[in-house]
Amino acid sequence: MQAPRQHSDPITLVISEVVEPNLIEEYEDWTKGINQSAQQFEGFMGVEVIRPRDRQYPEYVVIVKFDNYEHCKDWLTSSVYRQWMQRSQEFISTRSQQHQPSGLELWFTLPKSTLPSPPQPAYYKQVIIGVIAVYPLILLANLILNPFLQGLPALLGLLISVIFISMLLTYPVMPYLTKILSFWLYPSTPKRPKRKRK
Repeated sequence: MQAPRQHSDPITLVISEVVEPNLIEEYEDWTKGINQSAQQFEGFMGVEVIRPRDRQYPEYVVIVKFDNYEHCKDWLTSSVYRQWMQRSQEFISTRSQQHQPSGLELWFTLPKSTLPSPPQPAYYKQVIIGVIAVYPLILLANLILNPFLQGLPALLGLLISVIFISMLLTYPVMPYLTKILSFWLYPSTPKRPKRKRK
């Protein structure tokens, strides 16, 4: 008799993919196909695709969520997933991925690498980055939103400010900060040599 599987907390798979600029349409079609396949697996909770703003450096970020690690692993080790990965080799130049538990850890973007993922930054570093990111956003929210929040209930005004700050914090502020400060957050992360195109 097979032992029951232990279920973990919800898991998020964050995938960064740099696409060949002349093959973006092919990649978009591929993305739709693999996302539809993922939906057929147990525990699938949703997928979000953050598309690039710079077509000269088309870097996509795909965020896939499963209800637990076991179901996410079932998807990643399936023959269906491997087939989709093989089909993507012709139009994806670099890819990195990481697992993250649900929570604020999603704000901390690991350096692009196919090497084993480094550990999360030290707690005090996360606090410092949080302060650097949040404090200017609070000042910005007060400057921009205060004229529009006059006369509204205090709690409603606070809610609007929190939504404004959270949107900017999630993207682009925290991804940008963790990218430019990756040398400090992940000091032991080895650099990946550039891939030569044939």
